[in-house]
Amino acid sequence: MPLPAGAEDVWFTAADATRLHGWYFGNQQGPDAGTIIYFHGNGGSIRNVGWLAQSFAKRGFNVLLFDYRGYGVSEGTIKDESDLYLDGEAALSYVVNEKHTAPDRIVLYGQSLGTTVATETATRCTCAALILESGFSSASSLAGRVLPWLPRWLHFLGKNRFESARKLKTIKMPVLVSHGDPDLTIPTDEGRALFAAANEPKKLLIFPGAGHNVFGAAGPAYLDQLEAFIRAAVPAVKE
Repeated sequence: MPLPAGAEDVWFTAADATRLHGWYFGNQQGPDAGTIIYFHGNGGSIRNVGWLAQSFAKRGFNVLLFDYRGYGVSEGTIKDESDLYLDGEAALSYVVNEKHTAPDRIVLYGQSLGTTVATETATRCTCAALILESGFSSASSLAGRVLPWLPRWLHFLGKNRFESARKLKTIKMPVLVSHGDPDLTIPTDEGRALFAAANEPKKLLIFPGAGHNVFGAAGPAYLDQLEAFIRAAVPAVKE
């Protein structure tokens, strides 16, 4: 897998000894504005979002992209949602213990399936903020819908709960929820349900015409809003 410009090839290990692969992008401009851990969706891998990490690095952020077990070149396979949560916890531990980043300077950013992992990880830390893009409130809320999921995803929905809305009620950090409208993969109302469940302070961004991949469709103006949200949540570096 080619290494993108500005990326460091990294490996770390989950609690069950599964080795996970990622790319770490260091801040490329100005004072360190915080660190983003990005949790990708079901149909992707880190090779699809290197450009997103580069964009944030140019805006002053460190970024960790990583692949869940069974994705990319990460080892292992996913048996159930608890495996995904182990992977999210391992990514957080890597940033804290290997990159020596204080939790209050870490932002968890999930997209689609990744919103479930980011939300669970947020229940295990006192991080700066949580961003949920194109997410869903629970597996049961999607059970009655006819959606074009991959076979792997159909297995996930049938076997797991993914109760992100319930978990959000216990999370005490700023939350930003974004969604395209219409989203033919995960209905926009799922994003609204996540927002309704979140505690204040919170922010909802709905993008008409953006579809399921908001970060790809909404352009730099969307990243401007994410940057402003993150900078407001992450404490400034002490001189």
